[in-house]
Amino acid sequence: QVQLVESGGGSVQAGDSLRLSCAASGRTFSNYAVAWFRQAPGKERDFVAAINWGGDNTYLAGSVKGRFTISRDNAKNTVDLQMNNLKPEDTAVYYCAAVSIPSYYSDAKSYDFWGQGTQVTVSS
Repeated sequence: QVQLVESGGGSVQAGDSLRLSCAASGRTFSNYAVAWFRQAPGKERDFVAAINWGGDNTYLAGSVKGRFTISRDNAKNTVDLQMNNLKPEDTAVYYCAAVSIPSYYSDAKSYDFWGQGTQVTVSS
């Protein structure tokens, strides 16, 4: 089991930046691939970004490529999502998720462990 806690959400203006952090406890975090998903009101949970357990391979959704980056520090048991040039359509609850595999999935159903989410609101 691994426990995940997100932080760093907030309310910002379009064009601003936020850095979300996912802190893990429990099992050896370096044995888990981690992803960020987001869910806007009335919509499905969408994939945002993922990183493999070594931290040397990442994958970003097309809608955030060039604006968001994902990174991890296995010594600190954290995975961060740096979000730049935020847009109103980025408004959602952001969740981190983990699965005990070397690589990653973009399908939410493939992840076994989830955090409680953090709200990001971007106003125009």
